[in-house]
Amino acid sequence: MTTYHYVLASHRFLIEEEPLDEVLKERVRHYHEQEKEIDFWLVKQPAFLEAPEMAEIKKSCPQPAVAVISTHPQFITYLKLRLEFVSTGQFEAPSNTIPDPLASLTTAS
Repeated sequence: MTTYHYVLASHRFLIEEEPLDEVLKERVRHYHEQEKEIDFWLVKQPAFLEAPEMAEIKKSCPQPAVAVISTHPQFITYLKLRLEFVSTGQFEAPSNTIPDPLASLTTAS
């Protein structure tokens, strides 16, 4: 199993109010320059929140939610400091309750 770290907030806050797009584009650019593999993903309505162990976290986050999920804990710490009003945490996957760590409850449009 892999440990995934995340920042979580409402769609409105992360997508509409914060310059998250800018932050992620800069991070992608930096990774390409360093020839590093991307280790973070933006997931709208993350399915991991449906796991029983995430019930309290889901309840505390306005819906619909958005998460930035990463295997790099320092990047999540950076986002927490940069964005301030987000929840952070981690989970192990794949597991019985979280088979796909990057799954979304939305369909691609």
